[in-house]
Amino acid sequence: MEVNLLGKTELWIKNITLNNVDLSEIARVVSETLKLGKEEVLVTDAGEDYIVIDILRNTLEAENIYGKKKELLNKLKNILGVKVSEETTIHSEGVLGFIELDNEVAREVIIKTNEILVNLLQKISRRCIIFSTGEEVRKGIVKDTNSPYIKERLKKEGFNVDIGPVLPDDTDLIASTLMNAVDDGYGLIITTGGVGAESKDRTIEALKKVDPEAATPYIMKFHRGTGRHEKDGVKIGVGNVGRSLIVSLPGPNDEVMLCMETLVEGLKKGMNKYELAGRVAKTLKNKYVSEHGGISDVRWNDY
Repeated sequence: MEVNLLGKTELWIKNITLNNVDLSEIARVVSETLKLGKEEVLVTDAGEDYIVIDILRNTLEAENIYGKKKELLNKLKNILGVKVSEETTIHSEGVLGFIELDNEVAREVIIKTNEILVNLLQKISRRCIIFSTGEEVRKGIVKDTNSPYIKERLKKEGFNVDIGPVLPDDTDLIASTLMNAVDDGYGLIITTGGVGAESKDRTIEALKKVDPEAATPYIMKFHRGTGRHEKDGVKIGVGNVGRSLIVSLPGPNDEVMLCMETLVEGLKKGMNKYELAGRVAKTLKNKYVSEHGGISDVRWNDY
């Protein structure tokens, strides 16, 4: 289980006697005990009876911290010039302070924390928020039929669903809204609209801004500059930020309804973003082929 140090990366060892000690040996022992790289541990201060150690990373595995005091002190006392006693203590203002836990207590804490974490992650994975995009929807010119449909469809699958505000066609604003949704603990974030080839369509660009490795397959390809097509095709997108899945669907309601069945199926199977994007794109490709008798320049698997 990975824990965040929340900026509290200093570890103080007090009531320890130092005499002509090699500080690099202390750093080595600490790195071995906490299972860190040598470059991730730095002795920042030392006196006759104390050492200050800085951990040069933001997260650690709980199993490598909790209850490690005895092991660390036993290793330190084997270093030439170091003397530990029953009064020697290890202190931190943050998570690192759990190093002082009794081994049995440490195991119980890890088990309980893991149980809480699993329950929390399950709840997060079932939290969804939906954002429609586009000025025509935001100004009330076009009715948002997508958000209510998606909400009802996902509620049938056990999701807790919220509908967010309609977003304008603005890359930065959409991207910041997506990140805020991630920070708010939504495990599934869905956008509709803004995936086309016109200059105003900015959803895929926003998705790539928050996840540069997002899967964004083409649904249909065009010659750039033809008519209103500033871009060379229509795409959908699926990305990840932390444990949140972000799905960018088209705007037409019939396409959204079709995509949702594929999306729900993929979520049940635990598909990754590339598999989901491929399946959703293929569903739309098949729709276009069925309706138009074949579209030669469609490349659904072109990311």
